[in-house]
Order: sequence, then C-alpha cells, then structure tokens
Amino acid sequence: MSAADKIKNAAQDLSGRAKEAVGGAKDDDAMRAEGQKDQASADVKQRGEHVKDAFKG
Repeated sequence: MSAADKIKNAAQDLSGRAKEAVGGAKDDDAMRAEGQKDQASADVKQRGEHVKDAFKG
C-alpha cells in the first residue's frame, strides 16, 4: 500500500467520523448514515490494499 493510498483512506475515514459526529449532534440521520458509509468505504479500500500487499510480498 503506497503512502498516498494510506493517507487518502485515513482522510476518508476521518471525514466519515466527522460527518457521523455532526449528524449525531444535529440529530441528522442522513448525515450520520453518510459518515458511516464513508467509513465503510475507506475500510474496504484499506482491506483491499492489504490483500494486494500480501500477494506482492
């Protein structure tokens, strides 16, 4: 996994966490769900990169 990919995934996860927190504070279910979706997407990308790394090394 390249450093750029790690940074992008971490940023997407952090953005998702922030959206989820703001959605919770504002009682906005749509924003909360969007934050959870962003976090899940970042997690899937990160797991995919780990699989690619396992086959490389």
